[in-house]
Amino acid sequence: MSRGSREGEAPPAPEPLAVAVADSHCHLDIMGGDVPGQLAAARAVGIDTVVQIGIDLPSSRLSAELAAAHEPVWAAVALHPNEAGRGAATADALAEIASLARLPQVKAVGETGLDHFRTGPDGQGAQEASFRAHIQIAKDTGKALVIHDRDAHDDVLRVLAEEGAPDRVVFHCYSGDAAMARVCADAGYYLSFAGPVTFKPNDELRAAAAVCPADRLLVETDAPFLTPMPFRGRPNAPYLIPLTVRALAATRGDDVDELCHAIAANGRRAFDF
Repeated sequence: MSRGSREGEAPPAPEPLAVAVADSHCHLDIMGGDVPGQLAAARAVGIDTVVQIGIDLPSSRLSAELAAAHEPVWAAVALHPNEAGRGAATADALAEIASLARLPQVKAVGETGLDHFRTGPDGQGAQEASFRAHIQIAKDTGKALVIHDRDAHDDVLRVLAEEGAPDRVVFHCYSGDAAMARVCADAGYYLSFAGPVTFKPNDELRAAAAVCPADRLLVETDAPFLTPMPFRGRPNAPYLIPLTVRALAATRGDDVDELCHAIAANGRRAFDF
């Protein structure tokens, strides 16, 4: 099947996992379709938990609402770095994120961080100030910090070191190399791998997955984006997590069930499910 064929059509369900794991990062609010149906499809293939991510005030509010309404869903709330770069991280907005983060169904502050791909130099100062504020919110509330890091590896690590990282840090859609993976693991950070680890050109990313300690590894969809192979270009959803899990197991030389046990335990520790 070519990369662009059948674009827009949902891929078929993969073989279920024998050991249930969490989708540590998705956007149910922009996936389309009904949330109960998406959750049922995920549950049918062994995805028993979904972390719903906020990127601005409306989606953060909705994330908290979805987590309150659906037992398998937990929420993360934040102002995305690209939103911050456009001036969204006002004092009032950050105060509302802090208030949402205190809700019991909200398990993380994120996605926050730095993005030097979509935000140019003029917005990077505002991004960094927002990132620092979100780090403090995570520490104040005792919640995990979910990091968006695009073309900003060194600066993300620098800010974490300068501010002092929260107890639990998750690098969403990890995109660094093996050397950075070792640095993150030594710092106790979790690395969450998404569909790009299955893409043919990404040998450096697979090398990072191979050296990531089993007790630091998570898996995600970032749905509806980043659909794993062989369905790249088609809509992503939590039920496709088994494709990424099996690719990770093959890359690492792990037994799939044993890797799932590790991923499940990591999710519980990282997000306090």
